[in-house]
This record gives sequence, structure tokens and C-alpha cells, in this order.
Amino acid sequence: MRYEAVIGLEVHVELQTKTKAFCGCTTEFGGKPNSHVCPVCLGLPGALPMINRQVVDFALKTGLALNCKINTFNRFDRKNYFYPDAPKNYQITQNDFPICHDGYVEIEISDGSIKRIGIERIHMEEDAGKLIHTSKGSLVDFNRSGVPLIEIVTKPDIRTPEEATAYLTKLRAILFALGVSDVKMEEGSLRCDGNISVREVGVETLGVKSEIKNMNSFKALEKALGYEYRRQCEAVENGERLTIETRRWDDSIEETRLMRSKEMANDYRYFPEGDLVTLDISDEWIDRVRKTIPELPHEKAERFVREYGIPKYDAMVLTLTSDMADFFDEAARESKDGKAVSNWIMGDLSRLMNEKGTWIADLKFGPKELSGLVAIIKDGTISSAMGKKVLEFMFEEGKDPSVIVKERNMVQVSDEGALLEEVKKVLAANPKVVEDYRAGKTKILGFAVGQVMKATKGQANPTVINKLVADELERLK
Repeated sequence: MRYEAVIGLEVHVELQTKTKAFCGCTTEFGGKPNSHVCPVCLGLPGALPMINRQVVDFALKTGLALNCKINTFNRFDRKNYFYPDAPKNYQITQNDFPICHDGYVEIEISDGSIKRIGIERIHMEEDAGKLIHTSKGSLVDFNRSGVPLIEIVTKPDIRTPEEATAYLTKLRAILFALGVSDVKMEEGSLRCDGNISVREVGVETLGVKSEIKNMNSFKALEKALGYEYRRQCEAVENGERLTIETRRWDDSIEETRLMRSKEMANDYRYFPEGDLVTLDISDEWIDRVRKTIPELPHEKAERFVREYGIPKYDAMVLTLTSDMADFFDEAARESKDGKAVSNWIMGDLSRLMNEKGTWIADLKFGPKELSGLVAIIKDGTISSAMGKKVLEFMFEEGKDPSVIVKERNMVQVSDEGALLEEVKKVLAANPKVVEDYRAGKTKILGFAVGQVMKATKGQANPTVINKLVADELERLK
């Protein structure tokens, strides 16, 4: 029997506002425990919340970028539950009237086709505090309590762990480009829960789902969903009864583990948050926010392919961060040779940054200098091999490539008369090269060219050297 997975994701995104959702406390990560708190986010009697307008702006901005419809009438609700890090014993969230609904994100799947993943809803809410478990007991830090969140809930449109990863990767890139979150999974700014069930291929009804909580990396997401798919398929094959469960991913043994059963639905007793006014979002408000949406990574990638003629893969890599995309865009526009610029950024420049642990924003030179390097290679001033050395000097010193070439006398030699003398010296010093060539071993040509390049310290024009070596060996044949 063949089975397919039915997957939906719930992504919690901490918004990059300066203050919390309903009070003036800082949202800065870290800090001394319980130092970023006030009566409002501690839920003290008589403290009244006030809506942070930027939270609404960021939620709108996200919804518009994800092709959502906007609810012009918005209301906050109380979600009632007890937990040690929820000081009010309820969470301010949105239940019946989420700010955004019915959007979508398009991803490219394994066969190269485009698949649309539906967005069920996006709603605003506040984060809880953080429990710290020690050998002596549990401690609670309320610094995170009240930090603004949006929850982005997909429709059950995802069919494989790979599709889930593709969706989350694209979503993360969009959120970062919008500037609504720093999306640092290691700091909890982006947290993902996955709902997964299995069913026979061709069957429309949904199976019994499990929820996997708080997967904190793309790798964990893919592994957890893959494991849970196999576990559920095996259970169905063995005639076992599946139950609705909440599970967690244990990375040390690469298995999901049962946290609690969800057979009985939680009764959160939602009711309207009486201390907050309802929001009427006008068309003017929506239009104002829409104008702040920048060119998104996938839009930029499509433009790079169209304008600069680079492959889709190159465009995808170059748009992973806005700094990288902007650097390439300016350099490619300046040089008129997008593919050459792409090759340098994705090749030698990325290697140097990885070796030194730096980012594109940390470079000592700019896009104009990289386009200048492409230009002096193109006009024959230096060879591509010499260009690698020039780039290393640019990386260390931040100087213009033309200045580096001049200071270090790195200009490529193309004078055939001068180079012919070097070729003759090399062949005279390596008589076996001539013997092998006479014997039909034409691959020896590459060795001879390499020796001439070495003798000229890489400054000889490779095209000219190849021609001169071939001509001279033919003459001596």
C-alpha cells in the first residue's frame, strides 16, 4: 500500500520591534533575567495594555507580502491557560478575527514545477516567558513575556519533508527581507511546529495527526517530519490505532518522543480582550504599509536571471541575503557582465569570506571595485589566474584592483616576441617535452604551458603562451 504525508506548518515569528506588544519594555534579546519587565508584561493587577502600532504594521506587511487578504476589522482575544511562564494565566492573541487570511507562498519542488502552499491565517499575539530547568528546580525569566509574535499557519498542502523545508526557507528569506524579524532560529525568533498525518494515496480524508513542537533548524524539521511519516506508516501497516498527539524531536537519537496526548481538545475559553480596543484597518493604512514592501528575494532572483542572464541556481544563492543581492546587483550593473561577477562572488570571494568568517557587509571594497576587477581581466590587463591573487589583495587591503596591479607590477605580458624567448628557454631546459611531443604525447603541451607561466610568475597571457608553445613544438617536431 502507498501512503502520502499531509503536512501543515505553524511558524511563530518574533517581530523586530523596539518595544513589546502591549507595553514599553525593550524586546532586546538576553539581558539580566527579569530586567526587561513592567507591571503590564508581568500581569500585575490594574496594569492596562496598549497596542504597539508597529506590531500591526509588521503583521500587515507580512500578510501583503504573502498574498493574503486583510481583515479590516480586528479584535484581540484572551486564550486562557495556566503555565508557570504565563504570568496573567492567559495569552493575548487573535482567535476569531486574525489580521490576515487566505494567502500563499510558491515553492519549486523536486521536478522543477511550482507548487502553491496556502496560508490559512496570520494572527498577532504575545510571547510567553522562558523556563530554565536546573538540578535544583525550575526558574522563570519573564524578559520574553509580551514580546510580539505573529503566527503563520499553512493549509495542509505540504506533502514531503523536502517541501516543508523549501517553504520554510522561502518564508524565512521573505521575512528577513521585509525587516519584520531577524529570523534567528538559534535565539527563538523563528520557531516551527509541524502537523503531520498519513493516508493512502488517492484518499481525500485526512488521517490522525501528530504535532511536532518547536523544531529549531531546517535540518531538524526535515528529519522530524521524515521520522514521523515512517512511524505513522508503520503503525498503520501493523493495524495500530493512531491517536492525536503532541511530540517533540530528540536530535540526539533522531526520533520524535511523546509529550502529551491531545485526544481531548483543550478548552481555552477564548473571549474578547476587554482592555484593548478593536482595530478598524483602513484602505489608506493598508496602502501605506504596502508601499514599504521592498523587492522580495524571489522577485529579485527572477530579475537577476532576466536582466543579467545568470542561471537560476546562481540567482537563488545570491539572493539568500539582501546584502549579497545588493552587492551583486550593483557590481553586475556596473560591469555589464553578470555571469562573471556571479562567478567571482560565488567562487573565490565566498571562499575568502568563509576562511575569515566574514560577511559581505564586512568587505573592505565595494561592488565598483569587483566590477573593476572583471574589467581588467576582460581587457587583458591581467589573466584570470592573476585575478585570484588581485582579489586576495583587495580582500586584505581594500584597494582598487588597478592600483594593486600597478603597485605590484602584475600587468599581463602579451608581447609575442618577449614571450617566445621564454618559451624557447623552457623547452631547452626540458628536452623530454619535445621528445614526448614527437612521440605523439600531445598532453605534454599543458605541462609546457604551465612551466612558462611559472617562469613568468603568472604574468604571461595564457592564450598567447598556448599558441606559442604549440607553434614551437610543431617547429621542433
